[in-house]
Amino acid sequence: MKILQNQSLLAWNTFHIDVQADIFAEYDNINELCTLLQRYNSLPMLHIGRGSNLLFTNNFNGIILHSNICFYHLNTQTEEEVLLEVGAGVVFDDFIRYAVEHDWGGAENLSYIPGEVGASAVQNIGAYGVEVKDIIHRVFTINRQTLEPRIFTNQECQYAYRDSIFKNEMKNQYIVTSVEFKLTKQPRLSLDYGNLRAALADIAKPDIADVRRTVTAIRQQKLPEVAELGSAGSFFKNPVIDKQHFDELRQLYPTIPHYPAPNGVKIPAAWLIEQCGWKGKTLGGAQVYDKQPLVIVNKNNATPKDIVTLADNISRSIKEKFSISIYPEVNYI
Repeated sequence: MKILQNQSLLAWNTFHIDVQADIFAEYDNINELCTLLQRYNSLPMLHIGRGSNLLFTNNFNGIILHSNICFYHLNTQTEEEVLLEVGAGVVFDDFIRYAVEHDWGGAENLSYIPGEVGASAVQNIGAYGVEVKDIIHRVFTINRQTLEPRIFTNQECQYAYRDSIFKNEMKNQYIVTSVEFKLTKQPRLSLDYGNLRAALADIAKPDIADVRRTVTAIRQQKLPEVAELGSAGSFFKNPVIDKQHFDELRQLYPTIPHYPAPNGVKIPAAWLIEQCGWKGKTLGGAQVYDKQPLVIVNKNNATPKDIVTLADNISRSIKEKFSISIYPEVNYI
């Protein structure tokens, strides 16, 4: 267990915002987590992963917790599938690599997404037509107040687009300690999102390793390396609109990209942002990334205000032009 006072959070948020926390504590197991929860229960508390989906808008006057619970455990195995439990502190892309190396399918489309396993189960991260909810079987947690363990089934997590029970009615009540994933030994590839199938066209019979390599290469081309240019990946959620609204927009924009959604039609936020002329534009030290307008980057020592104001201006212009509301995927702290 590591406890640090007045700790800079520069290394713990991918936007590279130099704020600090009164206390930063990292734990290696559930017993240490419970000790920290008891010791500091009177303080404001925030649990983070790699800080890849948040924006610190100020210093944090309280305690930041971080998990160093890192393990892989094969809970169940049949001829068709495996149930693999993974520690919450494992880097999410390391888990994907581990699954692909064992030829267990289902996770490969999620390659190269930043963050950690625990946060993935809270956020319901997704890419290329797959969401992590599609492979989550159970989520293991600790209640922050009672210190009692609780296991959530996939259904109990109430997953929706970039959403879960841990972001709503159970917000700040549980800390994820590990996640059990259901992976298949007979992978069925999901290639019908974006340009993934076209990128694999030269491979006669692609496998999950090919999908992982291709998704990684595409993301590397589109997204900045956070070690070089601060960002939080995709800043906005892709909006879902009703079919009537979509049909009206398609009359004006016949080539508007779109994807089916359970409650309507999903429109890529990147397209909306680019149509409004924001690609490459700057405000203070913040910039809409010139290779992928869904990303806002810390171009030149951006302040939190620079980033928030730029995001607000983008949202306002899309509302005015398309009558579509878009919302940040990034959490403001």
